[in-house]
Amino acid sequence: MNTITAAITAVGAYVPDFVLSNKVLETMVDTNDEWITTRTGIKERRILQDPDKGTSFLAIKAAQDLIAKANIDPLEIDMIIMATATADMPVASTGVYVATEIGATNAFAYDLQAACSSFLYGMSTAAAYVQSGRYKKVLLIGADKMSSIVDYTDRATCIIFGDGAGAVLFEPNYEGLGLQDEYLRSDGVGRDFLKIPAGGSLIPTTLATVQENRHNIIQDGKTVFKYAVTNMADASELILKRNNLTNEDVNWLVPHQANKRIIDATASRMNLEDSKVLMNIERYGNTTSATLPLVLSDFEHLFKKGDNVIFAAFGGGFTWGSIYIKWAYDKK
Repeated sequence: MNTITAAITAVGAYVPDFVLSNKVLETMVDTNDEWITTRTGIKERRILQDPDKGTSFLAIKAAQDLIAKANIDPLEIDMIIMATATADMPVASTGVYVATEIGATNAFAYDLQAACSSFLYGMSTAAAYVQSGRYKKVLLIGADKMSSIVDYTDRATCIIFGDGAGAVLFEPNYEGLGLQDEYLRSDGVGRDFLKIPAGGSLIPTTLATVQENRHNIIQDGKTVFKYAVTNMADASELILKRNNLTNEDVNWLVPHQANKRIIDATASRMNLEDSKVLMNIERYGNTTSATLPLVLSDFEHLFKKGDNVIFAAFGGGFTWGSIYIKWAYDKK
């Protein structure tokens, strides 16, 4: 075959050492382990405690893990897409800094922000660059230091989010493996339901916005949950129908790790047995842009060449979608 498809050929990941458990959260806000576990499926999350380290630190570690495991020369990387909702700073791309720090000095880099769908959108973008024939090695990193934008007196959000990073390498494939189809959507109706109110061009930072605590993430949980359940499930079901796949044809579902109930609803719509649904939300919580690659890293040993893998995500904005990939390698 001469047709180029874009396949994932390597995976890397990193999570901080510090574990913020539900038991610890019980001492910080009015909540308890049973309540959190029942409603979210989360038991603990990782936190990057060093105040001098940002999202770039997590991203660099994940990229270095991939480079070491795949035994590739960073100079061979053509481009880097940095999927994140928590860039180190508003101006000066985090991805550019990461590229330099990992020695990928022949690559161009930029940031991509679509909230919790950032990595999913990044998969589409990375694959398109490879399929164009212009680039051979595209590194996609998903990383977020969510603890930097979480108010730890707000029990509605502080129980959900954690810090982490994951990375995948996209390369050309000539066997028909890799990205097969995608269904990506967005709807601005979600703008007010999941956001950081201040700090942007609409409401610039002032002493008042800081004093009013308007620089942390807020969400209307019930509304976000309703949209997430419907849209993630719809997108995943559509991908199956469009590609004539049955539940038996799907080997793995890699869903965004925001809430176990959302994941269960998506799997139910696809009529998938539990063993095909990959979850690590219990240990990491919602790491936003890092959830999908962290799942890949944790379960990479299960994937076989030719496996049908369905990815699904939903994020603020709103942004959502599903991607169908044929896995390209057996882990050595």
